[in-house]
Amino acid sequence: MAIFPTVCPIDCPDACGLLIHVEDGKVVKCTGDPDHPVTQGVICAKMTRYPQVIHSSGRILTPLKRTGPKGAGCFAPISWQEAVEEITTRWQDIAGTFGSEAILPFSYAGVMGLIQRNAGHAFFHRLGASRLKRTICSPAADAGWRAVMGNTLGTDPLSAADSDLIILWGINAVSTNLHFMLTVKEAKRKGARVVVVDVYRTRTARAADEVVLVKPGSDAALALGIMHIMAAENLVDLEFIERYVQGWPELKAEVLPEYPPERVAQLTGVPAEQLVFLARAFGRARAPYIRIGGGLSRHSQGAMAVRTISCLPALVGAYGKKGGGALKSAGSSSAFHLDLVTRPDLLPRETREINMNQLGRALTSPLQPPIKSLYVYHSNPAAVVPDQNRVLAGLMREDLFTVVHERFMTDTARYADLILPATTMVEQHDLYCSYGHYFIQRAFPILPAPGEARSNWQVFNLLAQAMGFREEIFTWSEEQLISCLLAQPSPFREGISEETLSSGKAVRLNTDHVSPLHFQTPSGKIEILSHRMADQGQPLLPGYRPPQEGELAELYPFCLMPAPAHFALNSNFCEMAELRAREGGPHVLVYPADCLAKGLADGAWVEMYNHRGSCLVRLVASTAVPPGVVVAPGVWWNYLSPGGRNVNCLIGDDLTDMGEGSTFYGHRVDLKPLADPVAST
Repeated sequence: MAIFPTVCPIDCPDACGLLIHVEDGKVVKCTGDPDHPVTQGVICAKMTRYPQVIHSSGRILTPLKRTGPKGAGCFAPISWQEAVEEITTRWQDIAGTFGSEAILPFSYAGVMGLIQRNAGHAFFHRLGASRLKRTICSPAADAGWRAVMGNTLGTDPLSAADSDLIILWGINAVSTNLHFMLTVKEAKRKGARVVVVDVYRTRTARAADEVVLVKPGSDAALALGIMHIMAAENLVDLEFIERYVQGWPELKAEVLPEYPPERVAQLTGVPAEQLVFLARAFGRARAPYIRIGGGLSRHSQGAMAVRTISCLPALVGAYGKKGGGALKSAGSSSAFHLDLVTRPDLLPRETREINMNQLGRALTSPLQPPIKSLYVYHSNPAAVVPDQNRVLAGLMREDLFTVVHERFMTDTARYADLILPATTMVEQHDLYCSYGHYFIQRAFPILPAPGEARSNWQVFNLLAQAMGFREEIFTWSEEQLISCLLAQPSPFREGISEETLSSGKAVRLNTDHVSPLHFQTPSGKIEILSHRMADQGQPLLPGYRPPQEGELAELYPFCLMPAPAHFALNSNFCEMAELRAREGGPHVLVYPADCLAKGLADGAWVEMYNHRGSCLVRLVASTAVPPGVVVAPGVWWNYLSPGGRNVNCLIGDDLTDMGEGSTFYGHRVDLKPLADPVAST
């Protein structure tokens, strides 16, 4: 048996080091690399099943052409030559009639490598296609962090092992950031207390000493309430604030008086005594560390929530203390000059941008020019994008030429005119960084691609040649592009050469030149008061605005919280029946008294609905969720869901206060029993 090191490619902050065990030309096991300082030999239940993904009988192995109605999944094999000829002919006709902006790429994070994830950018820039704003995940959280911290790197998560108080705020780390929990475990062994702040009792809550449940969308009010108490009880580090913080006197005088414990308790649902406990614990901690999740930013005031929370470590001087600080996202991608891959210089002119959260709107509205072709790669918009019914209506258009580059027959692939077979991580070159730690790693092909599968980079080079693009980048192999990236100097990669990465093992970026007390903002200080924000039409100081629900709250009594699944990642791994079964199929967690009030039986299938649509889910009565909140884990493939819709048919496409991010959380719904039983999926 041969064992090869590689990197997990999925959209997770851990970017695990993996060991791929190969016997007789087949992957027989996938394990965690014990030598990786973050992975430590531990991987999630999803990736232990990756050999079954690689060798699945359901993989698409040849180009396919639609032979039946859109959405029916009826296709016949064709050759790569036929597929490329049809794509280029159709695109040339569309560009000649409507202009190149009538073509829209759609991709996101099905693969996180710097090469394969960004492979299409140079091609579509050269084509002059519409540009996609890739903002479905955490741009509001990023904007909130930058409002206070600028381009300051998040505190190394491994350093949290030396913290005496860790707050996991809005992150179900057991399911979405597993290896940070190894650090939490080490900190607890040394005597640290762990607090979880969330809207329901997640798996992570089981590891906490204190669980603080907040009303959805009220995180900023909770943070301001903590600050109010800290100010009143002199639990702030005035020396640190004087030297490194801008705007504390203004926040203290102008904002905090509005957030005494009693009012914050009403706004957040957190009892006043628990609020006081949390403020005192934070203010008295030697080196508190906050791990800020992305989920709390996915509502209308999401950026402000993260902006407000990001102020807290500054008030106690956490950044100057071993084990203290905060992490929203590691900035390891700044170690690379990605313009070498994405090539914005190839744009013939400034082209329009379309927000991926509003794909349904773009496909069904009278844009000029209209979207006449959609090219989808490493994403599944039919399942994951908000306003699902409009997305599906757009994908049903006979005049929309849709090409999908995929491994499996996903919801989106079923609406394609052409499907191109894609590789997995063990069949392609790539280079990985992480948004959850400061290690980088190179991945090499371990097996030959099955059938006629090709990587993103290979396909775009093929299309570029067929379109007559003569720029040198479209002749480069993945290896050449990686060499080019690594040849560009960066202080973060000082001492790291291409040869250093040739073993396929993880290498730590050099952050020695970054002082924990050097803040990359215009003022050089942590900016509680931000003139940059004021110039952008945002409040000068952090604050809080309650959700504006109006009559919807009267029509639909429950606040819907879509949540990450434990045995899937977004719509990844839904192709695996074993993991679908372990997750429990499409279901919704509901407080038992709410079930009783609505006449809903535990385990029964129910219809969850609002003015946008409805989906069928199995009801699970659970005290893990508070009254008035329902939690729907996972992004289930539509055609594997009873009724053919998932939770995203209930979600609107409105955008966040900053960053133009998604607003998945906080929508209103109701539940009702079904007259007819539903067979289990």
